[in-house]
Order: sequence, then C-alpha cells, then structure tokens
Amino acid sequence: MTDVELMKRMLRAVLAANKSGPGVSLSRLQSEYKALTGEQIPHKQMGHASLDTLLHSIPSVVHMERNRTGEMVCFASVSSETAHVAKLVARQRTSKKTGRPQMVNCQIRVKPAPLSLPASSLCRSVSLSLFISLSSSLSLSLYFSLPPSFSLFLPLSVSLPPSLFISLFSSLSLSLFLSLPPSLSLSLFISLSSSLSLSLSLFLSLPPPLSLFLSLPPSPLSCGVDYNPSPGGNYNPQQVQGRIREVLNKYSNGFWVSKLPQLYRELYKQDLPSEAIKDLEHWTHICTVEKPCSSNPNELLLYPAKEPTQTQTPSPVPTRVQYPTSTAFTPSMDIKQKLGELLVKYSNGLWAHALPKLYLDTYKTKLPEHVLENLSLLSDFCTVDYPMPDNPKRAILYKRTREENHNRRESVEERRAREEVGSRLSTQTVPPLLIPREEYPSVLVGEAANTNGVILRYIGEGYSQAQEALEDKMREFYCCQDNNTRTRDKKSGTPLASLTSGQLAAVRTEEDEEILRAQVTEVMADKVKVYYVDHGFSEVISKANVFELHEKFFNLPFQATKCQLAGLEPFCQEPAVLKKFESMTSGKILLAEILERGQTSLVVLYDTSQDDDVNINAACIKSLQDKTLASPLQVNSAYMNVAVRSVCSDGTFYCQLPSRGLAKLTEILEKAEAYFHSQGTSEFLVSRPFCGKGCLARYKGKWSRVEITNLHGSRVLDILFIDLGVQSSVEVIELREVPPPFLWDLIAIPPQVVKCCLADLTVSGVGSWTPEAVQWFRDAVLNSTDCSVKIAKLDETKRSVAHVYLFPDKNFQDPARSLNRQMADAKVNSICNYMVQTLSKSVSAAGQNMDIYVSVACHPGHFVVQPWRDMYKLVVLMEEMILYYNKTEEKPLKGEKNQIYAAKVENNWHRVLVKGVLTNGLVSVYELDYGKYELVSGTQLRPLIQEFRLLPFQGITAQLAGVKLRQWSEEASILFRNHVEKKPLVAQLEAVQDAHHPWDRKLTVFLVDTSQEERDIWVHDIMAEFADELTKEV
Repeated sequence: MTDVELMKRMLRAVLAANKSGPGVSLSRLQSEYKALTGEQIPHKQMGHASLDTLLHSIPSVVHMERNRTGEMVCFASVSSETAHVAKLVARQRTSKKTGRPQMVNCQIRVKPAPLSLPASSLCRSVSLSLFISLSSSLSLSLYFSLPPSFSLFLPLSVSLPPSLFISLFSSLSLSLFLSLPPSLSLSLFISLSSSLSLSLSLFLSLPPPLSLFLSLPPSPLSCGVDYNPSPGGNYNPQQVQGRIREVLNKYSNGFWVSKLPQLYRELYKQDLPSEAIKDLEHWTHICTVEKPCSSNPNELLLYPAKEPTQTQTPSPVPTRVQYPTSTAFTPSMDIKQKLGELLVKYSNGLWAHALPKLYLDTYKTKLPEHVLENLSLLSDFCTVDYPMPDNPKRAILYKRTREENHNRRESVEERRAREEVGSRLSTQTVPPLLIPREEYPSVLVGEAANTNGVILRYIGEGYSQAQEALEDKMREFYCCQDNNTRTRDKKSGTPLASLTSGQLAAVRTEEDEEILRAQVTEVMADKVKVYYVDHGFSEVISKANVFELHEKFFNLPFQATKCQLAGLEPFCQEPAVLKKFESMTSGKILLAEILERGQTSLVVLYDTSQDDDVNINAACIKSLQDKTLASPLQVNSAYMNVAVRSVCSDGTFYCQLPSRGLAKLTEILEKAEAYFHSQGTSEFLVSRPFCGKGCLARYKGKWSRVEITNLHGSRVLDILFIDLGVQSSVEVIELREVPPPFLWDLIAIPPQVVKCCLADLTVSGVGSWTPEAVQWFRDAVLNSTDCSVKIAKLDETKRSVAHVYLFPDKNFQDPARSLNRQMADAKVNSICNYMVQTLSKSVSAAGQNMDIYVSVACHPGHFVVQPWRDMYKLVVLMEEMILYYNKTEEKPLKGEKNQIYAAKVENNWHRVLVKGVLTNGLVSVYELDYGKYELVSGTQLRPLIQEFRLLPFQGITAQLAGVKLRQWSEEASILFRNHVEKKPLVAQLEAVQDAHHPWDRKLTVFLVDTSQEERDIWVHDIMAEFADELTKEV
C-alpha cells in the first residue's frame, strides 16, 4: 500500500533536485516525480480527487505560486522562477499573424534508462556477455535487427523452409523451453526468429533435437540439398543484378550468401544461376561480400553496396555561402547583350538551367560555363530569384526595367566594398545541424507548404537555447545606427551597400526590432526578400535593415530544418490536411517521434498539452473523411438491424448502424479481398509500423480496417479495429498496407461504429460494471445483427458516447423489452475463484555471486532485484502474455486478496498478487516480477493460466549487507537509489531468509558495481561512509 511519508520524501527530493531552476511547474511535476521514482504521485490512493488538492494538503513539503506567465509552480523553498518555455514560444518568429501563442505541456515522455554491462572483475558469466544486447532495452526485437556479422557469436541462420520442420517434429512445451540453460534457449529462439522469421509459438512447436540442429551455422551441404541452380544458358547478369538489389533493399542488414538461392526462388519463382554466386564479389556497385572470422571458408555475408551514410541533417539553405570575389571572371558585354535579348523575349522569367540550350539554339554558340556558376555576376542587368532556398542551382532570371537599372548602378566605392566583403567571407562555412539523439525531442513547427517538407526547429540545450543566446548577442552587437556612429563602429550598424542572392546577412525585423540571421533570396529596387535560416520563413523587408553578418555568428548551425510527416505522403498537398495541420501546430511546442533520421527526417508529431496525447499525423488524415458517410445519429430516432460488435468492461459497447458509409465500406473491402487473392499479400507487408498508422488486418477471416495504437518492440503491437470497436494485439507480419487502388476511398469513410451506453442505468463502482453484469450483457446481444436502438441523448464531449435504449429485436415500441430494463432487474451468479500454484524458486545459495538487475530501490533496507540470467525469459513471457490476453475474449472475475492473477498495467500484462480490494472497484496489486505496487481497475484482472506460471517470479526483495539496520534519511535513500536503481550489478549473497510464499522471501546481499575497469565499487562502503559523515555533522 502507499507510504505517505515515503511519497513526501520523494516529492521533496524532486523539488530539490530540479536542475532547470528553482521550483517545478505543476504540469511537469508528475513526469519529474516519475523520472525519479518510476511511478506517478498516487493522489487518488491518498483520498484526493486531483494532484492539486493533495499538494495543498501538505504545506510542510510544498507550496505553490503563480509565476508571471500565469503558470502554477511548486516550490520546496522560496525562490524566483523563470519560464523558459513561455519565453521560447513568445520569441517564435512567423510570417503568419496567429495571435498570442498557446502555453502547452512540452514535457518529453520518460523512457527507461538503458542498461550497461557490468564488466565484472568479480563475476563474469557467459550468459551476462551473451545477453547484453537483449537486456539493454528489455526487447528481443532490437537484437533481431542486428546484421549477421554482429551476431556471429550466436549460432544462427539456416536455409531450410519452416514447413519442413513442422512436418518432421512434434511440439515442444513452454516448460521445456524455460528449463533449458539460458545460452541454449536464447540461441534457439534467435535462430528461428532471425533466420526463419518465425514467431515464438512456432518455435515452441519444435523439439530440442531440431533446435540444436538449427543452432548450427549454414554449411554447403545444407544449402546444396535444396538448391538446383539453373543452367548457364539462361544467365542474364543485368536482370540478376537488378533482382539482387531488390533483395538487399528488403534485407538491408545483410544475410548469409547461402540463403540467397532460397530468397531468390521465393521472390521470383526461378532458380538463381550458379554463375551469379561467383560474380557477387565483382558486383561492388550492387553488393558487398564479406568473409567473417570462421574456420569454414564457405561462410560469406552479403550486404548492400557500401555508400557514404549521412548522420547529419543539412540545413534548408546551403551551409557553405559563396560570395562574388574580385577574382571572378566577368562576362563580356557581348554575352550580357545577348542574354538581355533573351530575357526581353521571355519577359515572364527564364530558368537558369535552360539558358545553355536556348543560347546555343539562338546564337549557334555555346554559353560559357562560368556564367551559370556565377549568376551573381549578371545582377547588373537582370534579377536572380531563388524560389527554392534549399536548392541554389534552381534559379529564375528576370530582365530589369530602366528604373531598376538606374537604381542598380554601383559606384566605384560600392563595387570595391562588395568585393571586399566577398573576399573576406567567401570561405565562411556554417556547421550542419545535428539531429538530437533522443527518440522524442521537443520541436516548434514553422511553415509547411506540404507535409513532405515541414519546417521545424528543435527545442532544448544546444538548439533553441543556443539560438536565443546567439540572437541576444546579435541584438547587442547590431545596435542602432546612431549608437554605432558614436562608437565609430560602422561595420556593425551600417546597411550593406550591395546585396546578392544567396548572401547571408543580419536582418533587423521591422515588427519588433529583433536581429536575425537570414539569407537573401531576391533583390528588388529598394526592397529585398530574405529567408530566416533559424526560423524557417521568408519576408520582404527594406534594404536599410540588412547588415553584414559578422564572422562570429557563423558558428551555430542553421536551426530551421525539414521533416516529413509519416503516413501523409499521398496526401501531402491536400488543402484539408494542411489546414488541419496549421490549426493543430500553430504556436505550440510538440513532441516528435523520429522514425527515420536523414536529410529530411520521417516523424510523427504529438500534442501533449491535453489529458490524452493527440497524434497530429492521424488527425490530419482524419480531416479527409467524408462526414456524409458517417453513421447517422439523431436524438429520439430509432434504428433497426443494428449489430453489437463489442462490449467493454465499463459497460460501454460499440454498434454498427445501417448507413451509406457502411454499405460502401463493405463493397470496397470485398474488392480489396479479391485484389489480394489475385495479387498476393506479401508485397503489402507493413515495413514501418507507427502509432496512428492505418492499415488492414484479419478479423474472423476477413480484412478489416485497423489503426495501430501501441508498439511493444518491433514484433508485437496493439491495434484497434476502427469499424468494430475491437482491440487486439498482433504480430506486425499480420498487418497489410492498404492497396493504392482503394486507399483514397477507404480514407474518406469515417469509422462505421458508434460508442454507446445504456441510458438511465445506474452501474456499480466508479464507471464500471460488475463482471456478472458484463457477461450477462455479452451473452444477450454480442454479435447479434437484429437489435434495435433508440437514441436518448448524445454526449458531445470528448468521449462522444450515445446514450441509447437497446432492444434485442426489432420491437422497440415497448420500453419493458429494452435491455436497459432487463439489466436493472437481472441477477447473475458470481464467478469462482482461481487456485494459485506455488512457483519454484530461482535463488542461489548463500555465499555465492550472481548477476542481478535492481528494478526498485527505496533505501538500503528495502530494494528489489531480478536475476540477470532469466531476464530475457521474462521479456519473452510478457510478449506472449500481451498476445494471449489481448486476443482472448474478456472473462471478468472478482479479484480476491492474496490471490495471483494477470493484470493489465498501462499497456502491458503483469503477473500480480492482489493486496487489497477497494469499494470503488479498484484493486491494489503487487507486481511479482518487478516489485512495484499499482492500483488497477478490477476489470483488468484475468486468470493466470498454467503456461504463464512456469517461470519463477523474478522480483526478489533484498536488503544491503555490511551496514547497520537503521532508519535511513531521505538524503541517504536518494544516494543509494542513484547508485543502484535501474542498473545491472553483481550481488554477493550473505544470507537467505526463506518463506512459504516466494514473494515473502528476502535476501541479504552485498552489491558491487563492476562497470569501471580499474576497480569495483562496493555500495555498502559508500553508504557506511555517508552514514558516518552524517553522524559527525550531528
């Protein structure tokens, strides 16, 4: 149960340890607390409806004040507060007048800290070094994406088809798999998952002899059994090269050469010519052949051709800025005259890249190459415009008018000044912008002409903060002209006498007198068009506001960069999409999930300022929906032939109403079914899943529309059947992309399901039904297509729930026949309790060393450890629990104290012990594998089936040896937590306190940090020294 005093101590520590300044904003307090303790502030468990009321009830720990921006801030002591986010949003530059920016919660979601390998001088085991790749992120899927050369130490890769294994051998139970030594069972699992792309369920159907065989590396014999190369007469090198390039694009991490014939045959229904294997080493433009360190000379690895990789993101403008110099070649008057004639003929403008051919056709002579390389040399008789700032080679030339030519004439002094500037700054470079390392950086969105080229800038240290500091220095450096005159510093305050397209400059904005870095894109009579390289928009300003950019302001990369919104590629220029995008992003700081890093990164944007995170990519796609195809809903209207598709544990249910949209959806999905039968579905596999992505999945044998709602690694994900209201967990190989012929039609149809609840019905608990009521309701109407509903009320809030009277048939005239009335009078039986089987122990004897991972640390007298050797088995088990419980029909039950169940905590299923059942429908549970206490709804409990009881519970309570038992102070607890929590360590067992139940056992251990090469750190020495210092101070 919740420890109030512990919560107070942790809260005080959060407020004291805040690095961004005194105090923590109320909107960030929960995330800061969770970052330190691993869990939210449990205000509901302490009897408070909101976090705000809890904080007001403990004035001895925290007091709250409003800062000057109006935001509520929590303090542990009296100090001033500055709101960096408010300042940042207020300083955002934009060419659109969007009003005052909105204050949002831009706090990044906390990710579990990666584990590091305990490089043990005390205890080194084979399993520890073998499993570090998996355990570093607690996800096997990351390991499977590694190239073969990295995983050579594991026995991988075979070439025989999966069907051969299934037909030859009988099943292998999970119990036998879990009983295998770690090095063997992991090897078996990876062999199948990496080499054959098999699921765990298929792996568990194989017996040990076969798994041992699968652990062997490929050999010529095993490859030759299944490979009959085609005769050399059919060998077409160009065709084979093209196909091998396609195979390598699909398997970009590389694979064994011995697998190539099988992959080639599966994809192209032809045998790979034997000559092609010999020619692979010579096709360096297609592939790279590598021989790993092995005694077998036939073991070769195949990779895509080596290309220079780009890990940095160039800015929207060229990072090397060229200026005209005094040594540049000047075109002759004859060339200028001829070019002027062409521009008069093409008065609407002429593309620069079209000049050579046009010049040759007109004057029968070639245009000198240096003319196109130095377009700025033509500025005395024409205007050079760069419509695409990120591509300086695409320029448009316009003929100047007489008035412009008159204003354009330079004096000798002006020309000399221009050449001096060019000579000094022609070699200046701006470093490229590096993409932040974190997976979810905060960003501020600029302009977006289309969703394939959204301008944004990153928020945080080294990005927006460095930009603010730079602009502050520029404002100080470029003071007004009068001040510069007094200080005789004319360079910093005098406007540039000569401007050319592509030139970098310092620009004073006309609106608020800020000084910003910009690039000149077009020079006019007395105006100039500039692109603000740090803010991502263009503006036409007076030439009097353009100054020379001092060389000390070239050091910071241009902050405006481009990104592409994932899933919106086919709709990137749709007006409805762009309008929706602007309305959701204007003036807000957002969260960006980076799916693919590159020159134009592929991202998903989230608005985290509301109670629920809003997926902006998904919201933009929904803007294309045709509202006339939505399910019709009107108060006091009745509908027949209604199908109840899903019933939730809180009493809500999802109905399909007859509509024009449903009829059209059924027709399109039938066509898609026929299309898949004729084309095959393998080419439509989803290669890059992400939250909010729409695709197709099977439901009861038919393809249905789904939306990805959550990802568990790269193999398992959660989906929602948007036309049925059914949630499920599947493997990514079960999803298919929407075929292009049906994409626009399916996008236009809104979800054909309505969320409903029974009107005028009081439910027990807090927003939930009893398990008996849910089961009774499901038995009565689930999947029935002859129901009738009458709309009583429409909830227009975010929940969008229709309050209805539901009838089991078409007779909706008699209210007594409604399920609302029957449910109120129904009496259903309670569900039996489930027996719990005692699980086996997995703790070594006293005096031995073991590798462990500390999952929870309160203080030296209480922390929870997990045996390192079985952590990968826990990862496998939890993935299987997700697949099982999210696919299985809900069977609600009543949780009983001290009984073991499976419980859904957030998006994962855990093995839990019920510690208490509250009257409001909530249940207090203890996670037996992680040592955490959680509050969950009673509807989230499921029976823990026998298959998931085989692995011993992984969370073991422990206390630190070598220190005296005492009441540890808050400072000592924080010190201990910083040294051990979420870290892999070595534990030396001092004593084992056994008990009847595994969760009541307790260990006394020495903890040793072996991550440093030069010495081992004994944690009890640190704690004893800290305790002695405190004693001396007292």
